[in-house]
Amino acid sequence: MKEPLLISIIMAVRNNAPYMEMCLDSIQAQEYPHWELIAANDGSTDRTSEILHRYADKDPRIKVIDKEHSSLLPTLRAAYAQANGTLIHRMDSDDRMPTYKLRLMIERWLPHGKGTLVTGGTEHFVEDGELGEGFKRYDAWLCEVARTNAHLEQIYRECVIPSSCWLMHRNDFEAAGGFNSDVFPEDYDLTFRLYKMGIKIVGMTEVLHHWRDRSDRISRTWDVYKDNRYYALKVERFLDIDYDANRPLVIWGAGKNGKDLIKTFLEAGIQANWVCDNERKVGKDIYGIRMQHVDDLSNFDRPQILIAVASPDDQVTIRETLRQAGKVVIEDYWFFN
Repeated sequence: MKEPLLISIIMAVRNNAPYMEMCLDSIQAQEYPHWELIAANDGSTDRTSEILHRYADKDPRIKVIDKEHSSLLPTLRAAYAQANGTLIHRMDSDDRMPTYKLRLMIERWLPHGKGTLVTGGTEHFVEDGELGEGFKRYDAWLCEVARTNAHLEQIYRECVIPSSCWLMHRNDFEAAGGFNSDVFPEDYDLTFRLYKMGIKIVGMTEVLHHWRDRSDRISRTWDVYKDNRYYALKVERFLDIDYDANRPLVIWGAGKNGKDLIKTFLEAGIQANWVCDNERKVGKDIYGIRMQHVDDLSNFDRPQILIAVASPDDQVTIRETLRQAGKVVIEDYWFFN
């Protein structure tokens, strides 16, 4: 009988004492018992280390690394260096896992094996007050992406593989560079590296991760996360992975998103065409580019179309317009918003 596969759970921890016990309890409650937790304590000044060691003393599956304070990515690298598992997973130290998380992920992964990553939906929670509508919309979108396996067609919208909601073989993780990058957002950067590598992404309908929303979370407080459109990263990755210099590049949208996106391409030294359906802007020169009407798309030979329109209703209309024109998502057009 084959030995069950060991899952290494990689966790960076910094001053999360108020949330540690809930997080660790949720890991210990997993229905799939064949895991190890590598918790790297990034120089915490609260009771984090004490709590971690108390749990580790009672559960040999939990390993604690106490290190001097640096930052998130070096801490993740320190934890991963001690991992022994065939399969790799990441966990945030203020969140919690549903009891079925590891079991469902490995059950879904096993029929595919190496070369495949499994992921699923998320659900934010708060202990006091109301959860913001933005988080509710993000959770709903992410669950729909996972349900429909639309990760590749949605990859330039937002990070489609949440930081603590994936499972893959360690060989695939290392082939993609693992945590050996200093680019933020680190989960989005890893997602693009996996995309470039051609890993198969299998979505699951279940909610696999419970994300805590709190006012001092790094996605709220670090400058790198303030503009969550991440156009610099998206443009860099598009140029590296999907851009075809032999096809005309067209940006669709003259609002803030369209303006900021085309500026990002110009800063990268890439000239683009620009279209919109706003009659007041058609024919005007903006950033040295003549705005054209969307009807002029037919004048371009096999254009690569990047849609930077914020309205969800308009996005639905645009998708249908492009479908009727014979355009195919991922091959001919991508949503950037």
